[in-house]
Amino acid sequence: MTNPIADPGHGHSPAAWTAVVIMLVGFTAGTVFFCLNQPVAVWVSVAVVVIGAIVGWAMAKAGWGVKGPKYTPKAH
Repeated sequence: MTNPIADPGHGHSPAAWTAVVIMLVGFTAGTVFFCLNQPVAVWVSVAVVVIGAIVGWAMAKAGWGVKGPKYTPKAH
């Protein structure tokens, strides 16, 4: 049996957290704008979600990902 917290494959890194926060903001804004019938703002929110994924990928490539040299896992 493996310990899910100790498993380094779950994205507990600054790159993953940054990407998720940016994408959550995009999804939340898109939902609000969809309800307010603002199609241009919905598409801007879709772009924010895509930007969040790109930022996460770029941070991981820069060393802030799970196995990157700039990331040090915290003890739980």
